[in-house]
Amino acid sequence: MSLLLEGKRAFVSGGTRGIGAALCKVFAREGADVAFNYNSRDDLAEEVCGEIESHGVRSRAFRVSVTDRIELKKIARELAGDWGGIDILVNNAAVNKADNFATTTDRSWDWVIDTNVNSLFAVTKPFYKRMIRQRKGVILNITSIGAISALPTSVHYATSKAAMIGFTKCLSREAANFGITVNAIAAGIFDTDLGNMLPERLLKAHENWVSLKRLGQPEELAEFAAFMCSDRNSYMNGEIITIDGGVVT
Repeated sequence: MSLLLEGKRAFVSGGTRGIGAALCKVFAREGADVAFNYNSRDDLAEEVCGEIESHGVRSRAFRVSVTDRIELKKIARELAGDWGGIDILVNNAAVNKADNFATTTDRSWDWVIDTNVNSLFAVTKPFYKRMIRQRKGVILNITSIGAISALPTSVHYATSKAAMIGFTKCLSREAANFGITVNAIAAGIFDTDLGNMLPERLLKAHENWVSLKRLGQPEELAEFAAFMCSDRNSYMNGEIITIDGGVVT
């Protein structure tokens, strides 16, 4: 049986840590060339590129913010010139901060909303326009169960991830006209920097919420994401798939 993503070209936002790094590595193992952006850690970017290339595929790393529209347009043009385009886009990059709404500062609110919501426009649009020309493509957005259920997460984070669900649903209808599918994964709490920044009391309570009694591993989400982005998943569009270990609310 052929690899799930053999011959595909992917771009993952936020590819050096946690779920993003796992997506890059699993996609590469499944045969895709993988490009990604990152914010600050050159050493981690080099490490992820090395793991991608160990599977005999190409890698590219770009140190650029997910809100930098000008640079992201340049990246889309560069990858179109070097690789001929991108088949798969994963909007993964996100930030969070443990805030109570009553004490959330203007700065915290703007930082989370700008990074998690405005990046959807900045990252997606330049790649989406080129997918339209190709008349094919897959967009996968990584949202959160905090956008769906009344869990004790920060209001700005839940708001930003709920916006991603609306983005997924609405864009999927438009994109289908051009042979492009748009879906999302609503992630539970995973063993990542973002997940482990939650207060200790919430991490302990998490064991009572989740039937599997543990945090998810990033690779567990990435394995399913590879299938979602593959040609074998040909009749799913506008869906939000929950991967949370069985949260009971």
